[in-house]
Amino acid sequence: MHDLDSYIVMGIGGFFLILGIISFLWYRGEERRLNHSLSQRPDLREFLTRWPTRIEPGALRMGGWIFAAVGLALMILGGSFLAMD
Repeated sequence: MHDLDSYIVMGIGGFFLILGIISFLWYRGEERRLNHSLSQRPDLREFLTRWPTRIEPGALRMGGWIFAAVGLALMILGGSFLAMD
């Protein structure tokens, strides 16, 4: 494998790591907004009925872990290809 191909794989891995970090930051903001809005409401109808549907903060956290794992695996793979040459 050529050096350029290894750098491309590592670049894609870095991109996925950046997406994972963005997802974690989005999760933190979404969770804070959700908790703040629930604490300000006198009734918890939205919390109990789950209507209107919103993206759950837990899904963002899980997506962040998946992005980070794929990104790290790609960066290791690209580094190993680079070391083999």
